[in-house]
Amino acid sequence: MTAAVDTAKQKPAPVPEGSVMVTVKVARFNPENGEGAYWDSFQVPVLPTDRFLNVLIYIKSYLDGTLTFRRSCAHGVCGSDAMRINNVNRLACKVLMKDLLPKGDKTLTMTVEPIRGLPVEKDLVVDMEPFFDAFRAVKPYLMTSGNEPTREQIQSQADRARFDDTTKCILCACCTTSCPVYWTDGSYFGPAAIVNAHRFIFDSRDEGARERLDILNDVEGVWRCRTTFNCTDACPRGIEVTKAIQEVKRALLFTR
Repeated sequence: MTAAVDTAKQKPAPVPEGSVMVTVKVARFNPENGEGAYWDSFQVPVLPTDRFLNVLIYIKSYLDGTLTFRRSCAHGVCGSDAMRINNVNRLACKVLMKDLLPKGDKTLTMTVEPIRGLPVEKDLVVDMEPFFDAFRAVKPYLMTSGNEPTREQIQSQADRARFDDTTKCILCACCTTSCPVYWTDGSYFGPAAIVNAHRFIFDSRDEGARERLDILNDVEGVWRCRTTFNCTDACPRGIEVTKAIQEVKRALLFTR
């Protein structure tokens, strides 16, 4: 999370040549001022080469230094800038403005708000601990017995391909916080936790599948999924999240 900037000392906002003015409505919340949640509106010059993350950085740099959001790599790998953009969970760094800018004289208004289902700490920043608690609960690591191996554990290409899709998860929480079940009941493990359990349940080197399946067989486990496909649509890495959840369900029914 970037630090707040004294708006009185900010430089005049530049307007790049060839830019288009876009209205950005941002959901604001500061627990320290007692105002509650509200919407703030900004006029931002946008270039087709910008990503939405650039738009937020522009607002923070030139218009309102108190705007708070998370970011890190800015290349769709760290997953820290997950937010609801135009009512859809996305990574701000992967939303390309060239795909959104209007043609001709039309105007564009965009909305951005924090992902749902997690406590809002400030503006677009949420408390990720409940999400990571669920992730840790499924034991997302290789579990083996016996002596420590002295060499790599050989695995066939077919065995590796069995769980390849779910290795792509970057823990951005886009899938979990797009789930209506998770919005209404935060005790549900959520898609991301199940995806990370899937990654090890179907790993031929792992010996902890039964233990993980028992964990996910809980009342707040995989059976809470209603197969709405919101999670699959929201995943910035293209993981077939709903398919992974169904495979875990089948593993529970037919024992891997």
